[in-house]
Amino acid sequence: MANAAFYTLGCKVNQTETAALQNLFGEAGYETVPFEETADVYVINTCTVTHLSDRKSRQMIRRARRTNPDAVIVVTGCYAQVSADDIMEIPEVDLVIGTHSRHRLPELVQEAKKGRLNCVAPWEEKQGFEAMPASQSGERTRAFLKVQEGCRQFCSYCIVPYARGPLHSRPPEDAAAEAERLAEQGFSEMVLSGVHLGSYGEDLPGELALSDLIRELVTIEKIRRIRISSIEPTEITPDLIEVLLDYPKVCRHLHIPLQSGDDHVLRRMNRKYDSAEFLQLIRWLRAQIPEIAITTDVMVGFPGETDAQFEHTLEMVRKCGFSRIHVFKYSPRSGTPAAKFDEQISPQVKEERSRRLIELGEELAATFRRRFIGETVEVLFEESTEDGQITGLTEHYVRVTAEAPQAMLGQIAKVDILSDLKEGLLGKVSK
Repeated sequence: MANAAFYTLGCKVNQTETAALQNLFGEAGYETVPFEETADVYVINTCTVTHLSDRKSRQMIRRARRTNPDAVIVVTGCYAQVSADDIMEIPEVDLVIGTHSRHRLPELVQEAKKGRLNCVAPWEEKQGFEAMPASQSGERTRAFLKVQEGCRQFCSYCIVPYARGPLHSRPPEDAAAEAERLAEQGFSEMVLSGVHLGSYGEDLPGELALSDLIRELVTIEKIRRIRISSIEPTEITPDLIEVLLDYPKVCRHLHIPLQSGDDHVLRRMNRKYDSAEFLQLIRWLRAQIPEIAITTDVMVGFPGETDAQFEHTLEMVRKCGFSRIHVFKYSPRSGTPAAKFDEQISPQVKEERSRRLIELGEELAATFRRRFIGETVEVLFEESTEDGQITGLTEHYVRVTAEAPQAMLGQIAKVDILSDLKEGLLGKVSK
């Protein structure tokens, strides 16, 4: 039997799509093996949000060729979509296919096996949502359910709208069928993912919204949890919050990108809100759901960002009291407006601002998780630790480690929280 290895960079959407590609290759007779092992085909699913992700993609391409000089090397994803010509100059690459027509990959690989193709898969106009059933691997705990793709935000720093194209939503009946299939396989939690998740339904007939889809998914008995992966602050509606309040299955956790706490920077980023509106939203959410976990993305070193403007971001982050922060440094992306802005920030300044924001994020994360010490929470156990314990996540996206039998992996159990760990909590399975 032929085998294939996969490597994923970037977001949860990419993780979902890699799982779908594994399923496609499985149906074509391939066995999935770890990326470090010798394989007949290597598929690198790329990200292009920063120049670091581009570089990492190139490193993995070369690593795959070193592992098996005779393999077919396939590059797909966002970097492949926006920089196909550049990737084809990498001698190790056989086939480039971006963010479309990937249902043809096994067929194209067969063609590549007959002779080194060294080509870009032809463009086909995307017609609606690209539905590819996912074959989720690993412990059967959380499954990523892709329900939307494409973006029309056009933030000035972001290449994603150019890589992913226009909005496409997965029809609710199709999404529900896929969720039911994954639940039957034993997955307890569905993570709803999309490039611009809050726009779900805008391209479908009728007046559908993300909240309507969630109301359909909560009726699937074997699904224990539904998690919203990321949503823009301008798309959080009273109806969506009503869903969180009405259905215990929906995690009290929202990931809401802030990007900057300074109004001038937000305008130059082409974000659709100001700092006062964002803070008002956070306070309204906490008034509705006091225990809600709010995580975020923050960018440092956007062109022209002054020391004072960065201090505004630090102040804003403190006021919001996020439970977790993903910090990333601005990286110029060719083809985006911000790449042409004056006053590009030096790497040294970006590094220092990143360090300060990460330290603040760790402080806020510790403050948030410590509120659960002495409480009993539900944990979905996902994996084993090196010392024989098991670990998993609460609905608030807090990691908990406990001494418990391996048989509990994949189960949701009540856990008494005993103490704080460096990046999570220590607990004991409740009797």
